[in-house]
Amino acid sequence: MRVLMLAWEYPPQVVGGLGRHVADLSEALVGLGHEVHVLTGDAPGASSRETLNGVNVHRLKMYGPAGRDFVESVTHLNVNMLEAVLGLVRQGYTFDIVHGHDWLAAYAGKALKHGLMRPLVATIHATEFGRNHGLHNDLQRHISNLEWWLTYEAWNVICCSEYMRGEIRYIFQVPVDKVRIIPNGVKASDFAIEDAFDKKAFRRRYAADNEQIIYYVGRLVHEKGVDTLIETVPRVLARHNQAKFVIAGKGPAEFALRERAHRLGVSQSVYFAGFVDDLTRNRLYACADVAVVPSLYEPFGIVALEAMAAGVPVVVSDTGGLSEVVRHAQNGLRAYPGNAQSLADNILAYLDAPEFAQFIKRQAAREVREIYDWSLIAQKTLEVYGEVLSEFEAGPWAEIGSFPADGILSQTRLTAQGTEARYQDTGSAYGLRDSWERSRQLAGSRYLGRESAEASGKAGYKSPDLGEQLGDLREGSRS
Repeated sequence: MRVLMLAWEYPPQVVGGLGRHVADLSEALVGLGHEVHVLTGDAPGASSRETLNGVNVHRLKMYGPAGRDFVESVTHLNVNMLEAVLGLVRQGYTFDIVHGHDWLAAYAGKALKHGLMRPLVATIHATEFGRNHGLHNDLQRHISNLEWWLTYEAWNVICCSEYMRGEIRYIFQVPVDKVRIIPNGVKASDFAIEDAFDKKAFRRRYAADNEQIIYYVGRLVHEKGVDTLIETVPRVLARHNQAKFVIAGKGPAEFALRERAHRLGVSQSVYFAGFVDDLTRNRLYACADVAVVPSLYEPFGIVALEAMAAGVPVVVSDTGGLSEVVRHAQNGLRAYPGNAQSLADNILAYLDAPEFAQFIKRQAAREVREIYDWSLIAQKTLEVYGEVLSEFEAGPWAEIGSFPADGILSQTRLTAQGTEARYQDTGSAYGLRDSWERSRQLAGSRYLGRESAEASGKAGYKSPDLGEQLGDLREGSRS
């Protein structure tokens, strides 16, 4: 099978967890005997086209006018993705599946689905609604519209947890049979310290010999709960005054976090390490006594898996996908999200009971190998690909050489619950509004007031057959 992956980031260009997810999945698919091409953004110092661990990586230079903002830059990248695929098609390449990751690849994913006539699979790693606890401005609504559009165009939608499936279905009204849950994975070997390094000397860069290290790694943004972690520091120090909090990562909240630590009088016990490379990250894991993932919103929590793979007992917030990965007092500990006292109590549970911490480490390491190995995740992904291809080839679209006509698609989109408002927000439905008004009876009785019903009767209107309506909607949601 030849898979075309679309991803905004890919190592060495890594901003969040998406890039590492795509790299690990792609390499695991190659390990199972499949060919993978990844289209991604440019990375300073990296080749524009290379094969890394068997994966064909195409990094796209962002030549031309710079985007006025992030969303416009992403659109520019999507155009470059289309240009790159045209070049591959000219060279004789064909693809079985197009796999897009998040709204960052929505434009290219939709265009390639219809242009190449190949089914599109989408992975939703997080939602704009979830990250911001709602949609509060036009930019957030626009991104959410793109996410909805991607889930609509995809044949199947992959998410990482039961929590995320519920979120996707709630926000985008995606049919239950269209969503597949496949957890994130982790390469335990990536977190094994193979080089001989002076652990004591390295550790002294961050903490004194007698200090126990509580370690956080991730972006410094509100949704990651780092402000809660800072509030936890004095509570832990009240019981263990020889504790050091090492915070690795960068983000817009850094200045506020430093200021809060200063106001609490605990600056001397908090070390802001900034961005760390993979080697430094792993060495810090090797030195840490506790790893903390205090997120307020977390679709899965791959950082928790990384800590488990590295052999560090974890404390996570009891929220989102973290609640599914970590079972309290079995492979980790869970704290109330946003609650500094609860987070402190769980950190202290490890510091007060080293034998318990060792038990948790052993349990967690076993589960990482048995449940979250990337070869297992890749096999589950291949099963989704196989189902999609079987359904596609058995359906009418493969035979006629096109997906449903524009009229059918637009009619289905505009009669789905809530989509009229979405298109009004983005402005993309204005050209279709008149036709929608003429045929809005297809949306159901909630649009048929007394006046419209009488008008329909005068015009000799006949209610469409319910079976036909359901068939149209089902066909649209599968396209």
